[in-house]
Amino acid sequence: MARPAPIAIDWKPDRTSDVPLTEQIVQYVCRQVSGGAWPIGSRLPSQRALAEGFGVNRSTIIAAVNELTDYGIVEGLHGAGTRIASNTWSLMLHGSPDWADYVSSGFFKANNDTIQAINRLEFDPSMARLGTGELDPRLFPKDMWHAVLTQAADEITSMGYPEPEGVPELREAIAAHMRKLGVETNPGQVLVTSGALQALQIISVSLLSAGSTVFAEAPSYIKSLQVFQSAGMHLQGVRMDGRGIDADALHEAVVAANDGAAGRGGRGPAHIGAAGRGGGAVLYTIPTNHNPTGITMDEERRRELMARCVADRLPIIEDGAYQDLVFDGGDAPAPLKSMDETGMVIYLGSASKALAPGLRIGWIVAPEPIVHRLADVKMQMDYGASRLSQWVFARFLASGMYDRFLSGLRVELRRRRDAALATLETLFGGVARWNVPSGGFYVWLTFDDPMPMGRLFAKAVEAGVLLNPGDIYDFEGDNSLRLSYAYTTPAEFAAAAERLAAVVRALR
Repeated sequence: MARPAPIAIDWKPDRTSDVPLTEQIVQYVCRQVSGGAWPIGSRLPSQRALAEGFGVNRSTIIAAVNELTDYGIVEGLHGAGTRIASNTWSLMLHGSPDWADYVSSGFFKANNDTIQAINRLEFDPSMARLGTGELDPRLFPKDMWHAVLTQAADEITSMGYPEPEGVPELREAIAAHMRKLGVETNPGQVLVTSGALQALQIISVSLLSAGSTVFAEAPSYIKSLQVFQSAGMHLQGVRMDGRGIDADALHEAVVAANDGAAGRGGRGPAHIGAAGRGGGAVLYTIPTNHNPTGITMDEERRRELMARCVADRLPIIEDGAYQDLVFDGGDAPAPLKSMDETGMVIYLGSASKALAPGLRIGWIVAPEPIVHRLADVKMQMDYGASRLSQWVFARFLASGMYDRFLSGLRVELRRRRDAALATLETLFGGVARWNVPSGGFYVWLTFDDPMPMGRLFAKAVEAGVLLNPGDIYDFEGDNSLRLSYAYTTPAEFAAAAERLAAVVRALR
């Protein structure tokens, strides 16, 4: 197969500018890539030809190419020169903000009143938690935990600070776990975080900028958080159907956002800024056991979505918190990351949903340049996730205990799901409709007639039932509830649902 012809250079840096020549060249290359003029796979001219084209010394070209390589935007291929390697996340590394600026500015916004009430009442033992996103603590694998901690006492000889990216044993174990899911990765592409929420925080302050657009399913878990909003980003919901996020609707939203930005004289949000870090856009999605709706995106829709995002150069944050919890229909569909050929998908994983939220262990799978930059930001946040928690989860993964625990947990979750659906049919049949999840924790129930959700929440609390109203996840009122069968036994779920049904009857 013939090699593609090198890219033509018809631009020269401004020698009168205060911006160094190397930086001008890096910015120019980023603009060409982000604007689509230089697609992935395009071959750069030789260093000598680049020096002649830009009118600079070869040392300047070498410095610029090295910087672009560090960002993952270009890569050198043995015997084939240098080519464009990424047109999404890597462009965001250039000109990353200083995390210290965010720390000093106190930029975190407060949660809304309902979310604050939920966070407080979840620790009230008198409440029946009918919407909580946590596994029943009684399902915790105590025997396995005891065995692992006994090994830890014998084998851990020090508790110093961990490596910035995470302890090597856990990164290797996570990489092996991801390979079983169909994601070809290595430890160098794994960053261990203090939970998946911290992963989102790191991304929001490291790769995205104020004014960026974050597209997400409507409804979406991310809507209940203030992570992106606190960093000055705009959330935009995209409609879903029974197969997940609508790929065509996403494309229409991206085009509309681009047109709107162009009309204001700016760059479209899906066209990632090369150096100015303004007007970028990403997709945040939970394709497997979606939170809050419980929908699992089928393989055909996943391929449609990937094709749309590649064409629109829209990078993806894939939240895989519930990836391991599919219990119907055989194996879970492969993650979007498994279809990623250009490094456009950042995958987030977590130990919180299946094993133990108190471990505070999550992870990011991304190209190595992204991992290195995010690790630097993480060190400024907390100087590394707990070494003991990392060791414990590494041992669960590497020993096979995690897989054995998951096997039994899936059976129990299916039993609880079936019982919850039977309870809902008895109590809410003809009053509401709901989905049948194939995994995860959640049933998404929508009332047929308008329901005053604020009053429902308050009256349910008075009755000792804690709910998660749908409007904390949605971009507009949706008359829905996120119900969880994971935290309560079937009998407990049924008793709480009866109290909820009585409240509903009183409000109709």
